[in-house]
Amino acid sequence: MARAPVLAAGGIVLRRQATPLIAVVRLRKRNEWVLPKGKLDDGETPRAAAEREVLEETGHEVSVHEFLGTLVYDSGGRCKVVHYWRMEAGDEPAYELMYDIKAVDWLPLEDALDRLSREHERAFLENVGPIALKAAALDGAARRKAAKPATRRPRRTVAPPPSVSEPDTVPAQFDAQVTQEEPRSTTEAAEPAISAPAAAESQIPPSFASDIEPVVIDAVPMRPSHASRRNLIQRVRDWLRRAA
Repeated sequence: MARAPVLAAGGIVLRRQATPLIAVVRLRKRNEWVLPKGKLDDGETPRAAAEREVLEETGHEVSVHEFLGTLVYDSGGRCKVVHYWRMEAGDEPAYELMYDIKAVDWLPLEDALDRLSREHERAFLENVGPIALKAAALDGAARRKAAKPATRRPRRTVAPPPSVSEPDTVPAQFDAQVTQEEPRSTTEAAEPAISAPAAAESQIPPSFASDIEPVVIDAVPMRPSHASRRNLIQRVRDWLRRAA
């Protein structure tokens, strides 16, 4: 009868620096360098087990990010299935290492590959390590962008609306136009109508002047309201007399 596989979980644990570092731990009994991981407790989910085991084996509290993959291999005649997540650890340890772990080291990816004792873990880290580093870099860029204060565009200066009051000065071209077209006085405006008979007199040919007989208008008492009419008749008489 086949034995049930052993379920375990762990992490590719990064510490943020100019060159990101990856955690590898040294087992006390076997004196091997391995990736941090451990078996699931009863009723525990793989993700929760991964976070707990990493905390116990590295001494660092971690934030758990995306799932990276599963490593399956033979361990003591049994199939062992280990799920890995990308994790980020703080700069300083928060707890003491569990007794089974002799040491923890933080190394660049290439050095971590050389340090690992087991071939299957080395092959796994070689595949998922670059993915974890790229994801961490993208996360860091997103955090820096979110932390950067938003720059506001400078406000445009809006010119004030033109005043509705009359300006104190008038442009030269308008001043000239007003001067040229200045309205005439009441007397000047009425003068052409008053001097019209004189203009008409000058236009009568001399040959017709002798044919014009004076018009006799009976002197009829006029009411004061007809004063303007009398004025006009008198002007006509004067005009005819001069024409004769």
